[in-house]
Amino acid sequence: MSDSTSTGDALRAGAAGANAEYMKKRRITIDPITRLEGHGKIDIFLDDAGDVDRAFFQVPELRGFEQFVVGRPVEDLPQITARICGVCPTAHHMVGTKAVDAVYGVEPTHTGRLIRELVYSAFMAEDHALHFYFLGGPDFVMGPGAPAAERNVLGVIAKVGQEVGLKVITMRRRLREIITLAGGKVIHPVLGLPGGVSRRIKPEEAEEFKEVAADAIEFAQFTLQLFRDVVLANPDYVGLITSDAYSHETHYMGLVDENNKVNFYDGDVRVVTPAGGEWDRFRAADYLDYVAEHVEPWSYTKFTYLKPLGWKGFVDGPDSGVYSVAPMARLNVADGMATPLAQEAYEEFVATLGMPVHHTLANHWARVIELLYAAERLQEIANDPDLTGDDYRRLPTKTPNEGVGVIEAPRGTLFHHYKTDERGIVEKANLIVATQNNSARIAMSVEKAAKGVISKGEVSDEILNKIEMAFRAYDPCHACATHTLPGSMPLMLDVRDATGTSVVKIRRDSDGTVVHDD
Repeated sequence: MSDSTSTGDALRAGAAGANAEYMKKRRITIDPITRLEGHGKIDIFLDDAGDVDRAFFQVPELRGFEQFVVGRPVEDLPQITARICGVCPTAHHMVGTKAVDAVYGVEPTHTGRLIRELVYSAFMAEDHALHFYFLGGPDFVMGPGAPAAERNVLGVIAKVGQEVGLKVITMRRRLREIITLAGGKVIHPVLGLPGGVSRRIKPEEAEEFKEVAADAIEFAQFTLQLFRDVVLANPDYVGLITSDAYSHETHYMGLVDENNKVNFYDGDVRVVTPAGGEWDRFRAADYLDYVAEHVEPWSYTKFTYLKPLGWKGFVDGPDSGVYSVAPMARLNVADGMATPLAQEAYEEFVATLGMPVHHTLANHWARVIELLYAAERLQEIANDPDLTGDDYRRLPTKTPNEGVGVIEAPRGTLFHHYKTDERGIVEKANLIVATQNNSARIAMSVEKAAKGVISKGEVSDEILNKIEMAFRAYDPCHACATHTLPGSMPLMLDVRDATGTSVVKIRRDSDGTVVHDD
């Protein structure tokens, strides 16, 4: 992090062009931001009194997967799009498979769907554990003001004990072994095919899955109790979670089943208002009627909003199109959880915070509740006798055309949309990823937290970490969230000789203008 007024890179130049009045002010830069997937930085501009005037959450990386996949056979896309990210590849693989189902107009068999959801439940449990213990949890277990070198999983293990650390590592490994066995690979699964999966589950494998699921439930209950003991029992933490600096009244989006219960794999997309009433619900194929994208010059992330409400800027309230996804949003849009232990935990959550919940840091609590739900759902599927059936794939017979898949990634609602020719060759692809659905609210959260914790120019490591906590609650994945933008991508090329001396600089601005500085 630095207190800087230098020109910066091409992205910062874009921000300067759009917000020239801020570039004359004192600037605090957090670069890089930490404990997230992907890259990002935060520019904070102070007024003459030393208070925050504006803060910009910038994402300086770009992925071009929507262009990479054009011209490829559509059945390859579940494997290609999984390469967007090494943390959440299972989400992209699974939603890509569902989109390919839709392209070919084929429904997976019951057994094929069970196998997919088994793998996905294991992934959701493992990924939520990753964030709680490795990324977000250290801020609470160690404390926001702990030295930076201790705010990590090693610090957590040192504080709670090696036995707990071993429990976390072992449980994640066993869940990942399920993904490896049933999904073919743990980092980039290969099980998904249009109409089902590539292999059946053997009875002896199902028995192993039952054991892992039972232990995963115990682990999730242990984690929930740890959250109660460390976070909920600490009045300072509860005050931080419920403070205005970490609250926004936005719309919320998530998948629900026919009973309006949380569902990670399938269902209707439900949107509720800031007051908690149903705004609308829709199927995946209709997402373009509800979701639109806005572009700002200071970030490579697009900002989604509710299309019927329009883009009103980075503001909350019932008239704003800004919405949120992720664990807290999923609990807000649902009437409860579909498994008994998770439902009990949900009721405790609601009894404590009310409904809907607008406190960004409550995502951590909601995430642990979802960890328990994922473990229970894993156990339900592992005990389903149809899991080991022979009918694990239905071959497609229709001419491919166009299809949309939706799933709940750990970080929120994820859409894949593919359009092909009659041979199944991709002509167009659109990805609306979870972090992108949260990008507007994340930007708002970072700025509001900065305004809430910085006063009269006083800045410390603890204060800057509290600003970072605003985005960590969403568990963002910026490798996923950045993709094709309209127009030309700003670039800066600096060619240096063997001594390190700059010999030529070439800059391309976002409007396509190329400038040479020889």
